[in-house]
Amino acid sequence: MAWSLAEHNMKQAQRLSQDSLSEQGDSDEIDLASLFQTLWRGKLWILLCGASALLIGGFYAYGIAVPVYTTKTAVALESRQEQVMDIESVVTGLGGDQSTINTEVEVIRSRGLIEDLVLDMDLLEDPEFNSKLRPPARFSLGQVATTVRNLVGAPAALKPTSERAVLDQTINSVLNSISVSNLRQSFVFEITATSQEPAKSAAISNRLAELYIESQISVKFEKTEAATVWLSERVTGLQAELESAQAELESFSTNTELVNAETLAALNRQVKDLRDRRAALAAQASTSMARLESLRSARSEGPEAFTQAADDTLLDQAFQRRQQEQSGGQRGFEARADALIARAELDATRARSQLSAIETTIAEVSTRIDTQSKELVTVEQLQREVEASRLLYEAFLSRLKETSIQQGIQQADSRILSRAVVPSSPSAPRKSRVLALSLILGLMAGAGIVLLREMSQNTFRTPEALEAKTGYSVIGQIPKVPSKRRSDILKYLVEKPNSAAAEAIRNLRTSILLANLDTPPKVIMSTSSLPGEGKTTHSISLAQNFAGLGAKVLLIEGDLRRRVLDEYFKHDQPKGFLSVMAGEIALEDATMYDESLKADILYGEKSPVNAADLFSSKTFSDFIKELRNHYDYIIIDTPPVLAVPDARVLGQLVDAIIYTVKWDSTSHRQVLDGLRSLENVNLRPSGLVLSQIDHTKLKRYGYGNSYSDYSGYYTN
Repeated sequence: MAWSLAEHNMKQAQRLSQDSLSEQGDSDEIDLASLFQTLWRGKLWILLCGASALLIGGFYAYGIAVPVYTTKTAVALESRQEQVMDIESVVTGLGGDQSTINTEVEVIRSRGLIEDLVLDMDLLEDPEFNSKLRPPARFSLGQVATTVRNLVGAPAALKPTSERAVLDQTINSVLNSISVSNLRQSFVFEITATSQEPAKSAAISNRLAELYIESQISVKFEKTEAATVWLSERVTGLQAELESAQAELESFSTNTELVNAETLAALNRQVKDLRDRRAALAAQASTSMARLESLRSARSEGPEAFTQAADDTLLDQAFQRRQQEQSGGQRGFEARADALIARAELDATRARSQLSAIETTIAEVSTRIDTQSKELVTVEQLQREVEASRLLYEAFLSRLKETSIQQGIQQADSRILSRAVVPSSPSAPRKSRVLALSLILGLMAGAGIVLLREMSQNTFRTPEALEAKTGYSVIGQIPKVPSKRRSDILKYLVEKPNSAAAEAIRNLRTSILLANLDTPPKVIMSTSSLPGEGKTTHSISLAQNFAGLGAKVLLIEGDLRRRVLDEYFKHDQPKGFLSVMAGEIALEDATMYDESLKADILYGEKSPVNAADLFSSKTFSDFIKELRNHYDYIIIDTPPVLAVPDARVLGQLVDAIIYTVKWDSTSHRQVLDGLRSLENVNLRPSGLVLSQIDHTKLKRYGYGNSYSDYSGYYTN
């Protein structure tokens, strides 16, 4: 069923939905105007927190805080060292890079140096740094922490018992009172000391600077002394090594046959000449053997072949005589042939003998060369070892003498640039700053509380918030009626027709009637999310207002479970509309006319049938149609939608639905769940009513200024 007022609200809901979608891209931006408005509404809380913090800060600055004094000593890092002699130092000077500067800052704050300071200035006997010497305080944060630990059963903090533990605790206290910083773009350190006594702070700062410089000299002296001892040991060892190497060289040179390297070179040249001669003799022996073999082979082949192979003139003549068969030719040829073969054998034997002799000579010379080469290598190695030992010994001896000289000319890498002076005024607490910071922190805490409360606020305080959250129009804003009993509400509205509550009911009535002038709603249902939100009060108030227009109005009690109308009216009527529907009693006999209400009342009554099933029946639908013929306006007070389904059933038979939301009480989730339960059955409320508005609290929340302009029109 569609109604004009519902259609109007549906269009407005669609418009709100479209606006919310269009603004979705800007959801990440902070609404500064809304933020400042929220802070302005909570200005009293912010001012209260600021004033409280200011009082606490003043109490701390003027009553609790112990004044302390701060002073500074400037120490400059020497980037240029005085060079008395051109001797390389055992410990070089410090560089000027940032890592070196940062290291020196930590050196000044090192526990070793602070321990020297504590012992040098006897700070173990100072109660400011040695907590064991302080008298027990009547009240302290430490006592509070101990009490809390005892209550929760946590292990207690260990107290220092040994002398070392007391010293470590004192060092920690001194470390907390000292800070070291490096001035930008410089080699200057500032040592800052803070103490409860001005003279003590200056003494601590100056003495720490002195100890730092003394430690630099001490470190260099210790390093130089250690280097001297080590160099002395090494020089003694190197001297022994040098003497041993020289003795070994002399012993080897005495027992070797090697004269010098030039003799070895001459032997190498000699063996080269012998090898050249051996090659020539080898070729000669090969030639002699070849001729011998050639002659022997030709001799077996015959005289003619032998003559050709021998190539000898006498043999040729003997061969011719043999051919001519002259007397003695044969003997002469044989004798000459034997002589040639014998000579060839002799040449071959002599060549082999010469070759064997020269090879023996080469072997002997080569052996001598190998032996003397090894000896030469050994000699040269021993000579190099002696030379190396000599150079190393001389270098260490020279460095030992230089280091011994340096022990008397060591200088620090830093110097005191300016000494600390005794401060004339305390550095803390800075009372004005403490007060200013306390006020700022208090205001910030107050603002945080206001914003946190606003963020955690889960109820509706303004109609704008209700409309933005639900998408439905707020057609009524009903203030809280000042009455102790429900029966006094109607009396209040009758006796004070110009009150804010009465005017709000009339505005609600007007909004309902003007929603559709052609077909105004006739059957109106009043419901809410939860009990106690004021829906019954609105039903009674609307019935009175409609009756004031001269209309015939019927108020139906639709909540058959609780039946609260008896608390507003004192009528004795045992029968209700169920009896009328059953035909047990006529409608005129069941309705009760109330003089103060100026309207008829149709009570509910208990039924064995479930109320939702009863309202879903055709009988009840016909009953409502019949009532439309008898009355101008019918107002049905229904149960809450989240409690029972009755309202969703009755909503199908009415022309308008008024949904009541209790101001600053009903949560967002409850309202949205209630509206969703109606929408699930295709029902849309005609409008929302923000009820039981407390103007006192509204002003306290900061929303009352917008209502104060027209509050003069109302009378109580």
